[in-house]
Amino acid sequence: MDLVENDIYLSIVLPCLNESETLLTVIEKSFRSLEANKIAGEVIVADNGSTDGSIEIALNAGARLVRVPERGYGSALIAGIQESKGRYVVMGDSDDSYALDELSEFIAKLESGFDLVIGNRFKGGIDKGAMPWLHKYLGNPVLTWIGKIFYKVPINDFHCGLRAFRRDSVIALNLKCPGMEFASEMIVKASLYELKMTEVPTTLKKDGRSRPPHLNTWADGWRHLVFLLAASPSWLFLYPAIFTMTLGLGGVVSSFFVDAHSISGFPVKWLLYYFGLGTISIGTQFWILALLARLFGELHDFLPKKRESNFIERNFHLGKGVFAGIFMIGFSLILGVALLLNQSLFIENYASNEGNWRIIGFLALNMSVGAQILSSSFFAAILRIY
Repeated sequence: MDLVENDIYLSIVLPCLNESETLLTVIEKSFRSLEANKIAGEVIVADNGSTDGSIEIALNAGARLVRVPERGYGSALIAGIQESKGRYVVMGDSDDSYALDELSEFIAKLESGFDLVIGNRFKGGIDKGAMPWLHKYLGNPVLTWIGKIFYKVPINDFHCGLRAFRRDSVIALNLKCPGMEFASEMIVKASLYELKMTEVPTTLKKDGRSRPPHLNTWADGWRHLVFLLAASPSWLFLYPAIFTMTLGLGGVVSSFFVDAHSISGFPVKWLLYYFGLGTISIGTQFWILALLARLFGELHDFLPKKRESNFIERNFHLGKGVFAGIFMIGFSLILGVALLLNQSLFIENYASNEGNWRIIGFLALNMSVGAQILSSSFFAAILRIY
């Protein structure tokens, strides 16, 4: 394809850290793919500080070198994408495990209007020994399942490193993750910002290196999981808030329908009541954290602004929060003192008065929620400043 005639220019970005054993092969495959598809393009090696001759190999092979001081898979790719000149970008690995010489279907999907195209190794084929058993049957399927549930994306291989995308669309996502979780960040933010995504089958073969891969199974898997949760305040905080507050409300309501000593003299009524109040307090904290997480994400361009954000903007200002928190705490203290005075006047009936104990529990909950609102309002103000 001619660049001028078809307005196509493809950049192939390869992250690299001491990949001298396979880098030349990968670069040559990349150039062959450009030639086979008749695309004017470039091959970029984003180097993380190689000391094994990878830099010299890249330059001698005709690749464009981008030096990336900050270590990490994501750091290398972010720098390489930023320096790329193509309308479209393909990212792969430098270990010769991906089919970088078979990019026609990726390019066709981009040309048909998709913003992001992910390879699917499970559909294309995985050579024996190319993917560790734990990754193939546990890590990748579980993390992909979580990502699909949380973000509703049509992707069945969240961590395939062979991807093609429109450069401007992905740069607009402002990707920041420096490590392996960059792979999840790209898909998650593409979903949140409603980019058009699809997948194509691709193959994975055993890489050509004699040394172990840079990937750390447990540490990198944990970072992927944390990112998937952190990028979804609803799943991380809001849904637990709804569950715990519903559970707490159920405990409070049910306490009105059981006897005070319904099981072998044990005060089940009060157990249900105070358990319910405590659970409601926990649910309130989850709900506030959901609002603060959403505020943080939007302020730092991590999450797109949604309709419910107007509620946060209106109600999580320092003045309103401080006023509400102090009012709730003050109300609880004043009414609590009144109850103490009532105890001194009617001490014989105080302990047996069920209403008094219920009011004490409610005041404790009200004071707890007031303190949470007060402190979180200050925290929201800090987020807005920094």
